Amino acid sequence: MSTGTITSRRRFLCLTGGLAAGVALPAITSPLLAAAKNDDKVKAAGVNPVEDLMREHGVLRRVLLIYEEAIRRIDKKKDLPSGVIADSAGIIRSFVEDYHEKLEENEVFPRLEKAAKLDDLVKVLFVQHQAGRSLTDSILKLSTPEVLKIPEAKQKWEDEPAAVRQIYEGRPLLFREDGTLRGRPKSSEASKKDDLSSAMRQFVHLYRPHAAWEDTVLFPVFHSILSPKEFEVLGEKFEDREEDLFGKDGFEKMVDKVAEIEKKLGIHDLSGFTPKI
Repeated sequence: MSTGTITSRRRFLCLTGGLAAGVALPAITSPLLAAAKNDDKVKAAGVNPVEDLMREHGVLRRVLLIYEEAIRRIDKKKDLPSGVIADSAGIIRSFVEDYHEKLEENEVFPRLEKAAKLDDLVKVLFVQHQAGRSLTDSILKLSTPEVLKIPEAKQKWEDEPAAVRQIYEGRPLLFREDGTLRGRPKSSEASKKDDLSSAMRQFVHLYRPHAAWEDTVLFPVFHSILSPKEFEVLGEKFEDREEDLFGKDGFEKMVDKVAEIEKKLGIHDLSGFTPKI
């Protein structure tokens, strides 16, 4: 029996089965089909509150990658494109701390507290929010062109006056990595650059586990304590808040901003993170 015959028989059985059961089979017009498809697209595009919070963590994680690349360049005294750290910290401040974390503190944490769920975890997460904001304050304050400028060529041991070389007994190991003698104070800019690098390191160290615990523990429990109706209403509230702060398609705008910074650093190609095995 050919494939066409089988298909025809299936269609026939479906049709006659429907008629035998007394079920009317109205004609479905093209406009109706198009409307149904559009409705499906709208439903598929909808993002529930937990999905919303988790995809915002994706923005956070991509900024952490930017911070790590900036730290690497600072450590190796390599050039940094203008504004990449300040712009990244600005995204953290406006999108993560003033929006995402405020949603958690105003909408998620109180509901969990009321349900007597994850009290200890919520307390830790709240304290970490405050610590993260303090680190962002430092990063924003320190990420200036003056602090981030590339240092001049290192001072060489042989360029030191004979008297200095005699004092240090010909031991160039007393030089710091930045080329200055250990017996001399570091420049103000060098100290601030160290502070900036340290603040970014602490931020990355803080938020990797922070986001992971929220994704795998906090959000699933939060979802479980809400009724479908509460979940729907909260999702609309989240979307309204995002639009109020960032305009239409606020999330997409933030992703685009992060992508532009990644391009400046040359870390925009995902395949670049694939290990060579």
